Amino acid sequence: AGMKYFLQYVAWFFAFFSTGFLIASTWTDCWMVNADDSLEVSTKCRGLWWECVTNVFDGIQTCDEYDSIFAEHPVKLVLTRAMMITADILAGFGFVFLLLGLDCVKFLPDEPRIKLRICMVSGVTLLIAGIPGITGSLWYAIDVYVERSSLVFHNVFLGIQYKFGWSCWLGMAGSLGCFLSGAVLTCCMYLFRDTNSGILHTAQSLRKDYSPAGTILTNVHLPSSQTATAKMYAIDTRV
Repeated sequence: AGMKYFLQYVAWFFAFFSTGFLIASTWTDCWMVNADDSLEVSTKCRGLWWECVTNVFDGIQTCDEYDSIFAEHPVKLVLTRAMMITADILAGFGFVFLLLGLDCVKFLPDEPRIKLRICMVSGVTLLIAGIPGITGSLWYAIDVYVERSSLVFHNVFLGIQYKFGWSCWLGMAGSLGCFLSGAVLTCCMYLFRDTNSGILHTAQSLRKDYSPAGTILTNVHLPSSQTATAKMYAIDTRV
């Protein structure tokens, strides 16, 4: 039981930070950052929703939002948005399910099997959430790297060249955290399923052995020398 609680808390730790990282990466503005900091007096970051320019001397930041979501955007931007939003929603649901399945939470306290199933459903949801998250983050990072490498290979200098920034790193870290949390809940918690089932079976068998008030115990075997006395007390109990 102690190891089971430990695994639940480990999964909760990864799920909590992974969900936060995914949400933060989706709604921050530094998926791409200019790589030529020594030649620039400002830091330029591009996100999924807006682009910000920060002056390196006074720290003043100016942000410009992109056009409406219904406007034409690059395929990379549109698909990354869709995958990250999907990952955010799935990770959020997985985290909520995990909270309900924790043994320390007073939700269905008399149904340990149901709580264990809730934890496993949470694990599957977190595993699924990690797929679009890692796909969108890696695809965006690889696309930025390939674009920059192709410009360097052809000796093309456009004034500003970008590399993937900390928002993209947050997306990858959050996705990996979802995979770890889901693996703990689905694989490691599965090992305790038989143990819990055995405990429940033992409890049910004990309930059957003990009869309610006003009845006699049928599964108790008494020595032959005490049979008459036992019958007498049994008759008195019925009366």
